[in-house]
Amino acid sequence: MRKTGGRGLSLARRLYASRTLGLALGLLCVGTAVYPLDPAPWVWVMMLLNAILWPHVAYLWARRAKVPFHAEHRNILVDAFLGGFWVAAMQFNPLPTAATLAMMAMNNVAIGGLRFLLVGTAAQLLGIAVGWLVFTPAFVAQTTPTQLYACLPLLIFYPMALGWICFRQATTLGRHKRELLALSRTDSLTGLLNHGAWKDQLEVEYQRCKRQHQGGAIALIDIDHFKTINDTYGHVAGDIVLRQLSKMLKQNLRATDVAGRYGGDEFCVILPDLTLDHAAAAMDALRDRFATLGYEQSPALTVSLSIGLAAFNPAHTEATLWLNDADQALYEAKTTGRNRVICSGDGKPHHELLDSGYPTCGSGLAREGGLSGDLNAG
Repeated sequence: MRKTGGRGLSLARRLYASRTLGLALGLLCVGTAVYPLDPAPWVWVMMLLNAILWPHVAYLWARRAKVPFHAEHRNILVDAFLGGFWVAAMQFNPLPTAATLAMMAMNNVAIGGLRFLLVGTAAQLLGIAVGWLVFTPAFVAQTTPTQLYACLPLLIFYPMALGWICFRQATTLGRHKRELLALSRTDSLTGLLNHGAWKDQLEVEYQRCKRQHQGGAIALIDIDHFKTINDTYGHVAGDIVLRQLSKMLKQNLRATDVAGRYGGDEFCVILPDLTLDHAAAAMDALRDRFATLGYEQSPALTVSLSIGLAAFNPAHTEATLWLNDADQALYEAKTTGRNRVICSGDGKPHHELLDSGYPTCGSGLAREGGLSGDLNAG
C-alpha cells in the first residue's frame, strides 16, 4: 500500500474547510443567477455535484496523493476552471460574475501569490471559453435584487473564513519561528543558552553597564577533571554531571542572571547589578553545594568546580576584555589547585579570603545571605 500524507496535507485540510463553505455559498449565488435562464436538468445536477460532492472528492484526492501539496494545486485549478464555466452559464450576470471571480482570485493569491493568480486566471478563462461553447450565452446586463441578496453571504462570510484560516496559519508559523529561534540559541543537552547566544547577551550587558554606569560580574565555571570523569565512568555519567550543573544554575540563580554553556565542560553566568563580593559568595555557595551531590549510577563519583569571576570594568573598550578577565581568573583557579573561586586580580581562593579576613572579593559576605542564601536554600 502506497504511503500517503506527505508535504501539503495540512494545506489540504485547510482548503477542505474553505472549499466546502465557499462552494455552498457559491451554490446560492450561482443558482439564483441561473434560475431565470431556465437551464436544462443536467446543469442543476452538475451544479449540485460541484457544490456538494466536489469538496470531498478533492480532499480525498489530496489525501491519497503522494504529494498532497501538488494535488491541491490541481484542485484549485479545477475550482478556477469550474468557476469560469459557471460565469458563462450565468450569462455574465454582473454581480454574481464579479463575486465568483473575485472570491476565486482572493483564494489563488492567498495560496500561491501573484504567480498562482495568473495561472488561476488562465484556468478561469479556459472555463469561460468552454462554457461559452456549451451555452452560447447572451449577456445579462442587470442583477436583480434577489440575486444581489443571494450574493451577499458569499461576499461576507467567505472572506471572513479565509481571513481566519490565514490568521491561524500566520499564528502557527510565528510560533514555529519562535521555537526554531529558541532551539538555535539553546544548548540541546543542558537547555541553557549556547556559546553564541550567551556572548550576545554578554554584549548586551556590557553596553547596559557602560550606558547606565552600573556594575555587574561574570563567572566562568569549569568542571574539574571532566575528561577523567568521561574516561572512568563513561560519557553517560559525564552528561548527567553536565545536566546536574545546568539544573542547579536554573534553580538557584536570580531571574535576571543569564547562564549558558560556554563549550564542553565550561559554563558561564552573567550576574547583573551584583558586586564582585556578592558574586564570589554566590559562586562559592554553588561550588560547595555541587561538590556534595551524589550520583546513583556512579556512587564513587565526586565532582568539583573551578570558577573564575570578573567585575565590569569601565576602562574596558569591549565585552571580550571583560570575558578575558574572567578567563584569566578561571585559569588561576585551575592552576592553583582547582575546586575554588578566584576573582580577577586577587589570585586567592574566595574561601581562603573569608577565613583569613582578607578584605577583597567577598570578605565576610557569605553570612549576608542575598544570592548565596538562595543557593543554599535549594
